[in-house]
Formats: sequence, C-alpha cells, structure tokens
Amino acid sequence: MTVKAYWQSRYRVRLGVSPQGVAPLILFRYITREILLTMFAITGILLLILLGGRFIRFFNAAAAGEIPVSIIGSLLLYRLPSFLELLLPLAFMLGVLLAYGRLYLDNEMTVLSACGVSDQGLLKFALLPASLVALMVALASLWLTPWGLAQGEALLKEQAQRADFSVLNPGRFQDFSQNRVVYAEALTEGGSRMQGVFLHQVADQADQAPTVIRAQSGYQYIAPETGSRYLIFEQGARYQGRPGQAEYQALTFDRYVVRISERQEAGETPKVNLLTTSELFALDQAEAIAQWQWRLSMPLMVFVILFATVPLARTDARQGRFGRFLPAVLLHISYLSLLIALNSALAKGKIPPYPGLFAVHVGFLLLALGLNWRMFWHGKRWRMPFFASH
Repeated sequence: MTVKAYWQSRYRVRLGVSPQGVAPLILFRYITREILLTMFAITGILLLILLGGRFIRFFNAAAAGEIPVSIIGSLLLYRLPSFLELLLPLAFMLGVLLAYGRLYLDNEMTVLSACGVSDQGLLKFALLPASLVALMVALASLWLTPWGLAQGEALLKEQAQRADFSVLNPGRFQDFSQNRVVYAEALTEGGSRMQGVFLHQVADQADQAPTVIRAQSGYQYIAPETGSRYLIFEQGARYQGRPGQAEYQALTFDRYVVRISERQEAGETPKVNLLTTSELFALDQAEAIAQWQWRLSMPLMVFVILFATVPLARTDARQGRFGRFLPAVLLHISYLSLLIALNSALAKGKIPPYPGLFAVHVGFLLLALGLNWRMFWHGKRWRMPFFASH
C-alpha cells in the first residue's frame, strides 16, 4: 500500500465514509462548525470591549448630568446592531483564518488534498457560513442599525423633554440647559421638583449681566400649545449684576418663570443615518447615496474578505497558527479605512456617486483573485472556482 492510499483509507475510516471518496457533507459540517464557533467567540470578546468603552462614555455623561443613569442600558442595546455590522466581517475573517490555519498546521490539509479536496473545494465549503454571516450583517446594516439609532435619538429627545430632573444629582453643581448651572439640595415627588434651588445663568449677550436665582423650590413646565419648556421657581430672590461692581438689581418673588428651550421646528431635516434604507433610495442627495452604499458595503465585504482569507490561511509549522494574523488584519484595516474615507468624500460630494464605494470592493476583489491565482490557473487552462470539479 502506498503512503497516499494509507492516508486515504485512514481518513475515510475517521470520517466513516465509503472508499469512493471523502464525504463532502461531513467535511462541510466540520469546517462550518469550526468557522462559526471561532467567529462567535471572537465576536463576543470584541463586542464586550466595544460595549465596555461605550458604557464608560455613557456613564461619564450620566455623572456629568447630561443623561440619566436609567437609560444607559437602553442606549447600549440600541447601539448593538451598529457594533455587530462592523465586528462580524472581522470576526468571520479571523474565524476562517484560525479554522483553516489549524487544519494546515495539523497536516489535515495534506490528508484532504490526498483525498481529492482541492483549494476550490475549501472555498466552496466556506461559502455557506459566509452567506449566513452576510445575511446577518445585511440585516443589521440595512434595518436594525438605522432603527436602533433612530430609537436611541428619540429616547434622548424624549428624556430632554421630560418634566423631571432625573439627570441632576442633589448636592452638586451641574450644567442644566444652555449657559445655566443649577444646584439643588434635594429632589422630591419622584424627581419632578427641586428643593433648595440655586441657579446661575450666563447672559446670552455681552451687554447683559449674569443672573443668580435662589428659591425654595422649582419645577419644569412644558406649554402644551407651543411645546416650549419653562423652569418655574417659587419663594425666592433674583440677583442680576456683574462681579466687582456695586450696581446690582435684586428682587424677591413668590413665583418666577424662566424659559429654557423652545419647541423644535417641525420641518427639521432628520439625519441620514436615522432614515430607513427605502427612504434613502428615494433621495437624490450625496449624503443619502453615501449612506445606502455604506449599508450595502458591509455584507459585500464578507464575500470579498472570504476570497482573500482562504489563501492567507495557508501556513506551516514554522509560521504557526497565528503566522498570517498580521497580514490579514492589515488587509481588513485597509479595506475598512478606504470605505470610511470614500464614504466621507462621497457624502461631501468630492467624488462621483458611481462607482462610489463599489470601486473599493472591486479593487480588493481583484487583490483577492491575485492571491488565489493558484486556485484558478492550472497550466494554460483557466478554471472557474464555482463550477470546476474537484
């Protein structure tokens, strides 16, 4: 028995298949499981890092009195799809790299090659997991991400319009509305009323003096007719003057009203990243075109990354399992950086809308085909990867 026949028979026994050849279904299930398990593990680690960084930013904003602590969890949940659409292509690339790299390192690829599995077959085995990942990325980028960003924006606006002081911490000086610093000794009635209030308001115009208000209590009021917000103080005094000068105006009041914001105009144009994909297609603006091309670029990136990663996964014992990590990561960073740069240029109208971001995909696809030249070129005969037999 030759060495090739020995390894063929041994591998067939391991897979439990007949002597006619290696069972494609068993091998396909094995490779798919290795890729997806590795990808989900990497996604979980990277997602924890990103969520941790975003949580710190939100927590700092809550500590500064900009947002209440109670909505941090909801904001993180709404940002989750935008994280996944960026992480899944990278995690899939690393999953393919580690799964195939281990097969090369353990000489499993040598056995598969002896059993008739070609490089084209390896690419075919990874197409289904790539399609599943591309489907998840498309679901996130085309629907879930704009929905989550819109929900998060609406939550922040709703919180800004609420007639309570949940963003304030009693016993601390905090920024409140524009050019105003407020201090409250305590919050009562479920956080809707301040007790022992101090307010310092900087004048909007240079010829006006700053104002200081001291009151026993205060609360917010939203006018139903206009939608404007008012801060109402009860039982206090108002002082207006410039520090270092003796000219001060002082008055006492039973009730004093300060308008802190006006209703936003109904015709305000929403941000393009908050619009649905169907709404973006209906717009003929540079920002809208750049946004929908970006959303389509994320699932396309998965397939281009697959073509480039399969040849990069080829390694040996000297290079080790992580020997091709650096080139693969640099390739992904270059790919994503070019997409971000061209997206910004397209949104500003500096480049034509077509081919737009698709030029980056075509360029990296040609690079991936160059890395796979051994797969397609056999002597003088060109073989298509999806229709050639093993």
